[in-house]
Amino acid sequence: MTISTGDTLPEATLLIMTDQGPTPVSLAEKTKGRKVALFGLPGAFTGVCTTAHVPSFLRNAPAFAEKGVDEIICISVNDPFVMAAWAGATGADEAITFLADAQSELTKALGLDFSAPPAGLIDRCKRFSMLVEDGVVKVLHLEENPGACEISAGETLLAEL
Repeated sequence: MTISTGDTLPEATLLIMTDQGPTPVSLAEKTKGRKVALFGLPGAFTGVCTTAHVPSFLRNAPAFAEKGVDEIICISVNDPFVMAAWAGATGADEAITFLADAQSELTKALGLDFSAPPAGLIDRCKRFSMLVEDGVVKVLHLEENPGACEISAGETLLAEL
């Protein structure tokens, strides 16, 4: 079943790179009592993810903060080493938190997984964005096509705040 507006996010442990190496992050703890813009995408270093999705949140980071968003989080089914390298390569590491859903735990719990074997994408995350307040989904934008970034773009989510 796919997550919907009004649902509470499922508990999941994601990974972030720190000076101590890969470190677990509880999604419930990350969103408790906070307003978070959360977006997911098929993969680090992939075309639309790198050229459109991440930049749409990066260029709007100050506007999200002005609207009371405590943090912008990007998730992808990649390992934390790749996510950290991608965050640095995009220049978004200062404005966006990049969390690895290495085992597709969150993606599957959200009901947002898909596979495209010809492209080498197995159990990846559909492209989405959501506003989460205290762990509850307030706004959800889900792209029908993983190669598109319109409904789930930062500007579209920002317009609803």
